[in-house]
Amino acid sequence: MKPIVDRFRQYLILERNKSANSVAAYVHDVELLLDFLGDTPPEKATTDQLKGFLQDLYDRGMTSRSQARILSGIKAFYFFLVYDGVMKDTENPTELLDAPKIGLHLPDVLSIEEIEAIINQIDMSKPEGHRNRAMVEVMYGCGLRVSELVTLKISNLYFEEGFIKVLGKGDKERFVPIGETAQKQVNHYLQGARLHLKIQKGEENYLFLNRRGHHLTREMVFMLVKKWAKEAGITKTISPHTFRHSFATHLIEGGADLRAVQQMLGHESITTTEIYTHLDNDYIRSNIASFHPRYRVPD
Repeated sequence: MKPIVDRFRQYLILERNKSANSVAAYVHDVELLLDFLGDTPPEKATTDQLKGFLQDLYDRGMTSRSQARILSGIKAFYFFLVYDGVMKDTENPTELLDAPKIGLHLPDVLSIEEIEAIINQIDMSKPEGHRNRAMVEVMYGCGLRVSELVTLKISNLYFEEGFIKVLGKGDKERFVPIGETAQKQVNHYLQGARLHLKIQKGEENYLFLNRRGHHLTREMVFMLVKKWAKEAGITKTISPHTFRHSFATHLIEGGADLRAVQQMLGHESITTTEIYTHLDNDYIRSNIASFHPRYRVPD
């Protein structure tokens, strides 16, 4: 994709008269998008894929303000693709893409029943079935970012101790507990379908591989999760990050210590973890109705 990025850079300089700093920022934004899309050419990307890109930025800890600035660069890039004749104006996937609201963003939470419904959509008769089941169990069971999931290494599985070692943001490592259910599914995958893959050189230590023997991309995980949620009839906005949010929310609702959840999620600040104490009004109301002795008028 280097030629098209180079043409975009020249367009910003010659046609848009952008400063050197602005050009560098716009090009950086586009490179982030291309990295996320993987093998998908930008002119073939859908609005849903771009929404997944924004969700991935949020997953990395970027603020809504930063996401909105990057989206501005992406929109400029797609305007250029139309201008350059790479795609038609009617094919521009950014037309229906809204900028993130500046402020707190809380993704939807999946109920335990909805997580089970998503798992039930995984076709276990296919070779990748055990990989996909293990992937979901690890995402939800360990609360991983999607970037942490796709870079998880076999050498960082310490099942006897009940932990995995995760490479988080800023290349910071942390140990995260892993439950028996996730361990079982990972072992099924390691001892089954993964043995029959032709693994590419340099990819041997990655846990989750595609059919070509390369480690999975964030985009691939995003597309799979969206597909399963749709098949399960779930209308919420779902992404891999939804499993991380659900993991933290379910722990806190169950009485887990906020500091412990902070450590498991890999948050530097406790204030970041505190967003997971968010409970919707229906949940609060149902708890008050169930447990407060003076909530209802006696018969």
